[in-house]
Amino acid sequence: MSDQITIRAFFGDRTRAFALTDPMLAELERLTDLGAGALFFQMANLGYPTKFLCEIIRLGLIGGGETSPEEAALLCAAYTTNRPVAELLSLAAAIMAARWYGVEDGSLETDETAADKMAA
Repeated sequence: MSDQITIRAFFGDRTRAFALTDPMLAELERLTDLGAGALFFQMANLGYPTKFLCEIIRLGLIGGGETSPEEAALLCAAYTTNRPVAELLSLAAAIMAARWYGVEDGSLETDETAADKMAA
């Protein structure tokens, strides 16, 4: 059930759904050449290429079911380019943490909570 891995967060111009569904997680693993656990570990240890964050956000948008692949690509081109890395990490970490741990209410976790979960 994707409700357990879906968060809602503001991105671009409104609040959107993000979920790394099984197909999106498989695509993320293909694009990064890393398993989900290895990617999660790299993010927790701040050892990732920035492009991975953009891919997590893009695939999360698609998996959330409210954004087409084309729109997700356009949104990411507009709203992940020339942005502070910490801003991208905050959203990407929340998307990954939702997939890893699940969520109860679908709300975006604070930066500290998502980071704490990744470090655990």
